[in-house]
Amino acid sequence: MQQSKRLEEFKKSVTNKFNIYNSLFLSLPYKNVENVGMLIPLLLDQCEKGLKAGKDPQEILDVFFTNFADIKDERERLDLMFRIIQYVERQVVLYDSVEDSAFPELQKYSNSLTIKDYFELVNRTKNWDKASKKLSTFSARIVLTAHPTQFYTPSVLDIIAELRSLIDNDRLYDIDVTLQQLGLTSLVNAKKPTPLDEAKNIIYILRNTYYDAVGELYQYVKRNIRDAEFENYNIIKLGFWPGGDRDGNPYVTAEVTKKVADELRLTLMKCYYNELKELRKKLTFKGLQEDINQLSDRLYNAMFNADVEITYDEIIKSLHSIREKLVGNYHELYLERLDLLIDKVHIFRTHFATLDIRQDHSKHALVVETILKRQGAIKESLDELSEKELTQWLLQKDLKLNPNDYDEEIVKDTIVNIQQLKEIQKRNGEEGCNRYIISNSEDIFAVLFVYGLFRWSGWEEKDITFDIIPLFETMKGMEASESVMQTLFDIPKYRKHLERRNETHTIMLGFSDGTKDGGYLKANWSILKTKETLSKVCKKNGIKAIFFDGRGGPPARGGGKTHRFYAAQTKDVANHEIQLTIQGQTITSTYGTKEQFKHNSEQLLTAGLRNNLFGKEHTITVAQRKLIEELSELSFSKYDALKQHEKFIPYLEHRSTLKYYTKANIGSRPGKRGNKKQLTLSDLRAISFVGSWSQLKQNVPGYFGLGTAIQQLKQEGKLNEVKKLYKEVPFFRALMHNSMMSLAKTNFDLTSYMKEDPEFGKFWEILHNEFLLSKKMLLQISGQKILMEDEEVSRESVKIREKIVLPLLVIQQNALYHITQNSEFKELYEKIVTRSLYGNINASRNSA
Repeated sequence: MQQSKRLEEFKKSVTNKFNIYNSLFLSLPYKNVENVGMLIPLLLDQCEKGLKAGKDPQEILDVFFTNFADIKDERERLDLMFRIIQYVERQVVLYDSVEDSAFPELQKYSNSLTIKDYFELVNRTKNWDKASKKLSTFSARIVLTAHPTQFYTPSVLDIIAELRSLIDNDRLYDIDVTLQQLGLTSLVNAKKPTPLDEAKNIIYILRNTYYDAVGELYQYVKRNIRDAEFENYNIIKLGFWPGGDRDGNPYVTAEVTKKVADELRLTLMKCYYNELKELRKKLTFKGLQEDINQLSDRLYNAMFNADVEITYDEIIKSLHSIREKLVGNYHELYLERLDLLIDKVHIFRTHFATLDIRQDHSKHALVVETILKRQGAIKESLDELSEKELTQWLLQKDLKLNPNDYDEEIVKDTIVNIQQLKEIQKRNGEEGCNRYIISNSEDIFAVLFVYGLFRWSGWEEKDITFDIIPLFETMKGMEASESVMQTLFDIPKYRKHLERRNETHTIMLGFSDGTKDGGYLKANWSILKTKETLSKVCKKNGIKAIFFDGRGGPPARGGGKTHRFYAAQTKDVANHEIQLTIQGQTITSTYGTKEQFKHNSEQLLTAGLRNNLFGKEHTITVAQRKLIEELSELSFSKYDALKQHEKFIPYLEHRSTLKYYTKANIGSRPGKRGNKKQLTLSDLRAISFVGSWSQLKQNVPGYFGLGTAIQQLKQEGKLNEVKKLYKEVPFFRALMHNSMMSLAKTNFDLTSYMKEDPEFGKFWEILHNEFLLSKKMLLQISGQKILMEDEEVSRESVKIREKIVLPLLVIQQNALYHITQNSEFKELYEKIVTRSLYGNINASRNSA
């Protein structure tokens, strides 16, 4: 009943409104594109009919240009294609605005558990003491990253926000004018953004959305928890990677890190200043004016000059002084407004978001190797030292590194950066930058290299106020993680460091590279098992384990319905805090508005809290584990065979948009690690890897191997067991739901012409057959007749978005074909492919 009401609301508030505003948009009179709006519905109709009839993109476009656009000249056709792409990009922006506007109404009919629902359940079960105790320590850390799938600039985000507001109030004339503005505003960066540009773009969202959203969410919890002593200011924590994440990005330097740390602090001071300025208009009482003005002046100076410091303690002391006078002398007038500002200062302090540092383990190995060569400890390689000798150098030897003693930029910059982290902590507070993450961790030296580099760079061991976080992201890394962590716990010096870090260890697990390496089911199953194992190891050693999940937007990179994943964790996984990355366009699509941010943050909190308090904690029986293990290995065998296929990498290089990701002015980071001429899967970024399959509408990493695995068990007479697994194990069901979303976004008709390709035809058939089998098998075990049958609104949204971008995708495939034919307009076709990436990325909202 609730779902049918939600679908009815969706059709009223989204489908119908979009159709009205889209017809308005398509009729806008722009110079040189007068007829494009009228031609797009005709092109869409030709694309749908043509693909259904088995026509290739070249045939479809030829019929369209001949019969509808009356254009024979190839150059003129290319011009029109560019204009169509521009229109489609803006249709996506319009649809985003309409859907975002409808979000609050749609949530009224949602089955998701909000904080309000959670409190009602607590009240019903009279569990307030237990709930308060859990909420006083539990938290969710949302870490924003700058991966190259987010390209809306602040000016476009402003237009989206304006449209959303106008649509809320059905202001047709103003919508018309704003659509004209959208049509004339460039959606594309003129040049590649720098890491600082990326950071500023996301700081813009911090300032305009998250500053108020986090404060309001905290206040709601505090007001309703029935605990006068409640003060968990960490219930929602923000993390920040732009400017700190140098893994594979040579443009992130020590200087950039410092500038981003300053930018975070200065922007926060602007937020405090502006809120105090508004408050000053209310607190017009003589006895408060001097205190308010003094604090206001200090914030004003601190928000424009990075060298002017004001500490958290100083801000809080001033606000508490104002509060005391307000309570004592002025009848507590506007006290709630003042308390909201005080709460925000407690939450954000002087850092706004914690700037994480991340680097690849291999880079640290190179730095340590260079240093030890200079020290005369080795001639060429670290392999010359035994594990014990290397450990002794890192933990016992006292070196005083000077960056100027080294010629290698990576060595210089690493030393300078570690040295300057003291200053960043002094200005932004310890929480401003106190986490160092090591990608591709597979042994103890991933952690010990960083510890040693801190020691050698001037940090006293007792003053290393950093959590050193290994990121296990490959199958090899996850398999080694138990022995790695136990060995670290057995090292007295490192154990002493953990005592100073509150006997807590954060461990990061990478879904993106895990899936790329092991396939969808095996990667996710391995991550769950690794979490269970590491939870036991940490508990045995008296350490509190906190897991940090590196998740992307789509299911293939750990995304999809994220709250389902956390609600489905087993009782053997440590549940002190939820930490996850929010990447690319997921920042604006899932956490882009105040309402979305609060709703999805609440989902994270209730997912982590619900099982502990109300229900039976999730367990997976020995028999169920054995079955998942079988499915995992069978699906991995199928996926691994695909990876080893001689056409796997060539197919991506020559028949997908892979190499065009780096040509688009979306992100600052290169599309692959290293500088090897020949492309290898290990060097390939998970973002461009998954994104390329998404642009092809094949979404291989989100399901490949599942169909074969389930069919194998069916042939062994175990289909009913798999059906039971789907029904009884929330973790397995959550994975299958996310895979069904990947399958629902797949459209092999778009590339069916490839089956005739002399080089890649057979490879395309392998992909297509597994898609058909996976779809068939997942429908069988779920009992559904169509994909996403029980998620009507999400299914409708996917359908509309896929329809909007279909002309763009057909144009993209046509361009890829002409590039292989060495067309005289090859350069223009390549530009079309690059440009067509944008609209599809945003339309999918979780494509990469």
